[in-house]
Amino acid sequence: MKIIFMGDIYGRSGREAVERHLPEIIAQKKPDLVIANAENAAHGRGLTGKMADEFMAMGIDCITLGNHSWSQKDIIPYIQNHKNLLRPLNLPSGTPGNGVWEHELTDGRRVMVISLMLRTFMELSDDPFAAVDTALRRVRLGQNCQMIFVDVHGEATSEKYAMGHFLDGRVSAVIGSHSHVPTADAHILVGGTAYQTDAGMCGCYDSVVGATKQSALPRFLKKVPPVPLKPADGEGTLCGAFVETDDRSGLARSITPLRYGGVLPSAA
Repeated sequence: MKIIFMGDIYGRSGREAVERHLPEIIAQKKPDLVIANAENAAHGRGLTGKMADEFMAMGIDCITLGNHSWSQKDIIPYIQNHKNLLRPLNLPSGTPGNGVWEHELTDGRRVMVISLMLRTFMELSDDPFAAVDTALRRVRLGQNCQMIFVDVHGEATSEKYAMGHFLDGRVSAVIGSHSHVPTADAHILVGGTAYQTDAGMCGCYDSVVGATKQSALPRFLKKVPPVPLKPADGEGTLCGAFVETDDRSGLARSITPLRYGGVLPSAA
């Protein structure tokens, strides 16, 4: 199976990068599943239902969110009617939406996508390790599910690695989001799970992790109330990863970083 995952889509620059480059990537890679984290798509904070519809029309099959899940209020009714839009699984019981998407492809293969939010340096949430462990009890990779993908939305690289090793051999891929910086550690763990600490951002890298330098720098230079962050509007880079798995085992055969456009060196 072939899977594309794109990291945090940030503002208009990120949306335009996806619109510009995703058709080419789909034509080249011919993926069975396209997943994207879009929690920063709406001016850097949250996602609207209209944008979610536009992403799905572009060929994105499943959208994951994170700590900005509820920044756009119209997403609450939307998420309750769209099972392929995921908020983090480990939010308290009763939170709108779902953290797991189970889907059958047209050829009968079954896939599962899980959205998790980690806890170190992040907003308070339930235990992500316990939550994902419970979710995996009803499926067996390579038996009743041919591919399981986990988006780990978190700040600390150590916690992301811990989750990768916790799930190694039990899921097809564990790839991080949230830092907006693509890491150079894409590899297959010893148990056969594809791993990358952070896929990076789809957005303008002539910025401070997506925000204009003018709006972000005063936060570090002055002891004054910060001004609102403004998304940078330069040419965006599409950042993500391409994973190929074995249908019989569900484990990864390869993982390759994706970088298209903007100021970062290309990788495909």
